[in-house]
Amino acid sequence: MKTVVVLGASAKPGRYAFMAMEGLQEHGYKAIPVNPALAEVLGEHCYPSIRDVPGPIDTVTMYLGAERSTPLIEDMIQAKPRRIIFNPGAENDQLTKAAKDAGIEVVNGCTLMMLGAGTF
Repeated sequence: MKTVVVLGASAKPGRYAFMAMEGLQEHGYKAIPVNPALAEVLGEHCYPSIRDVPGPIDTVTMYLGAERSTPLIEDMIQAKPRRIIFNPGAENDQLTKAAKDAGIEVVNGCTLMMLGAGTF
C-alpha cells in the first residue's frame, strides 16, 4: 500500500484537502494527514509536521500555498518522497526547484482529478 501525505489536511468536508483524504482512502492508499492544528482526519492520526511522519512516503500532495510551504522545504526534501503533487493554488517555485534538484518527481495537477481519471 502506497503512503500519501496530505500536507495541509483539513477536517472540513467542503475543503479539497478533506476530499483528497476521502478519495485516497477509497482508492486504497494509506492517506496520512499533516496539519499541526488537528489530532485526526477521517480516522487517521494527524501529524504536526512531515518530519514526524514515519516513512517511507511515496507521494506528498500539497494543499498549502507557497508562503506556508516555503519554510518546510528542508523537511520535505529530507522526507524523500518519490513525488510531490502541487494542487491548484499550492504551486511553489522554490520547492519545485529543490525537489527536482533532489531527484523528486514534481507534478502540477489535481489529486482529485487524477484519482477520478485513474492516473494517480
